[in-house]
Amino acid sequence: MKAKIMVVDDTEEVRDLIGVILQRAGYEAMPKASAAQLVASFAEAQPDVILLDLVLPDGDGLELLPQIKKQWPDTEVIVLTGHATFDVAVEATKRGAYHFQNKPFDQKILLLSVQRALEHRHLNQEASSLRKALTTMSGGSSPIFQSASMKEIVRTIERVAPSDVSLLITGESGTGKEVIADLVHNLSPRNKGPLIKINCAALPRELIESELFGSVKGAFTGANVDREGLFHQAEGGTLLLDEISEMPIDTQSKLLRVLQEKEVRPVGGRISYKTDCRIIAATNRQTEEAIRLGKLREDLYYRISAISVHLPPLRERREDILPLATAFLKRFDAQAARNISGFTSEASEALRSFDWPGNVRQLQNEIQRAVLMSEGNMIDERDLSIAAAASAKANPDLSLMEAMERNAILQMLKDTGGNKLETAKRLGIGRQTLYNKIKTYGIEA
Repeated sequence: MKAKIMVVDDTEEVRDLIGVILQRAGYEAMPKASAAQLVASFAEAQPDVILLDLVLPDGDGLELLPQIKKQWPDTEVIVLTGHATFDVAVEATKRGAYHFQNKPFDQKILLLSVQRALEHRHLNQEASSLRKALTTMSGGSSPIFQSASMKEIVRTIERVAPSDVSLLITGESGTGKEVIADLVHNLSPRNKGPLIKINCAALPRELIESELFGSVKGAFTGANVDREGLFHQAEGGTLLLDEISEMPIDTQSKLLRVLQEKEVRPVGGRISYKTDCRIIAATNRQTEEAIRLGKLREDLYYRISAISVHLPPLRERREDILPLATAFLKRFDAQAARNISGFTSEASEALRSFDWPGNVRQLQNEIQRAVLMSEGNMIDERDLSIAAAASAKANPDLSLMEAMERNAILQMLKDTGGNKLETAKRLGIGRQTLYNKIKTYGIEA
């Protein structure tokens, strides 16, 4: 399905040009000429990305942003403007914009921005799905987790969440670090306060300090007003510093001072103010290696890791794979209005034996795909894309496409009871072509 990109601009030539660029790139363009047309479209299908001009004949793009995010919270908004300033960029970001795109624009840069916005939207949806799927993890008897390691982590979180102690969460990408941060906040006395999150790898080094600590008017070029930082926004709540080892080292030293003194001084300011928020940090790096490579200050590490929780990858806790897969299956089955009751024994074994380099996030995506691809009332091994990956692993000389083809032939031979004529017919290839592929792939009769 093509990604839907809405283009909101009052200039017809701009709408037409961007529409052609998007369509050539394989996207569906949805042109809108005014704020009124945009608001009227709230009753229509939700776009994946909106390219929004700030200056419209009947409205202000900045004023429209909160309405858009309220109506379509999953839609990413890229602001288009010929009058970009730092203050406008900051305000647009606060109101939910994903990115800023100057006019006139470069075609390649515009498409790259759209692509990254789509990727960001996908990651946010994954994170949201993970949080929904793992909501029940707060109970020690939760059926989601069967492994001893994850049960112990849940017990640890339940013990430390009511305190204000700093927490460091480590683990590979996709293991659910943000989900753990959500759980800690929700189980703490600070759950009535805000949970503010920042990905330290997503901000340029020249902006991260003003984002964290705030800035005063005149602190740097474009700082035309005072602005509060995330520490101020997280007052009384929790601040998650995700991918903390990607934070610039000089910023880490200033962060350490804030944590030690419980005071924040805005960039360019002379007066510090007290801060009261709980710090949770996360990283997918091995902390010892990050310290050795100079990516993480050792003194900061000791400050943020009063309690450290490591989320093991799925390949180290295979007991959790099927319970997680079942939870995902129930949700995606309901969403797709299917009637799939479970997994065949072959599919269950394939899920258990796969190494899951993308961890829970990859498992979730695999089950969602299988629900859509399955033709029966049970998920079979042939419905799983990991079957092709396993075939490629067992046959390292084959490309992934060849492995997928080999797997498809094997499955069809099984379905037809080894009838090669019927197999070739169902695959849409000639009988001799099938014989050649059986020989090439070393498939036994």
